[in-house]
Formats: sequence, C-alpha cells, structure tokens
Amino acid sequence: MKNTLLIALLTSLLIAFTSCGHQTDAVESGTYDGTVKEVEAEKSEIYVETKDGKTLELYFIEETRLTKNGAVVEFSALKEGQKVTVKVEKVGKRLDPLKVQIKE
Repeated sequence: MKNTLLIALLTSLLIAFTSCGHQTDAVESGTYDGTVKEVEAEKSEIYVETKDGKTLELYFIEETRLTKNGAVVEFSALKEGQKVTVKVEKVGKRLDPLKVQIKE
C-alpha cells in the first residue's frame, strides 16, 4: 500500500515537472517575424511566436542588438504582445538572437 502511494506521488510530481515550461521549436538561422509571448527579464530571455505558429526561445547574448524605431533600446523596452522581427543564428541546439527589432 505504501509503495503504491509512493509511486502515485512520484508519478504526479514527474507529470507536474514535465508539463511546466514552454514547448519550443527548432528553426534554422534566419530572420523571423513574430509576437513576444513572454519576457523573463531576470534571465534576459524572451519567447517569440512566429507567424507560422512556432515558438522561439531566445536568450540575449552580449552581441544581441535590440532596436525600436531605429534606435538601440534597453531590454526593459520589451513587453508581451509586441510585434518583433528577430534575426537568429543557430549554434548547435541553441538559437542566438543577433538582432531584435521592436516593430510597435
């Protein structure tokens, strides 16, 4: 009885942990238009949903250039729901955002 309860508890925890987070998609290097779905300022990370429904997980790197109306802006300018164009470079399984342009 105790083993069954323990197995049920562990299974529930496993399901809870694996269902947390975001499902992201792998894409090739290139430029994509999309919408900011989430901003995680403490991690310098954003999630962008592309026009074709893919979700990109982007951790800003030192080389990332963030602009709005042609001017360089701080990460704090990013808000959920904004339209963006992102230029990314695929490095292994990671996508490095080289340029992020806030469109609105």
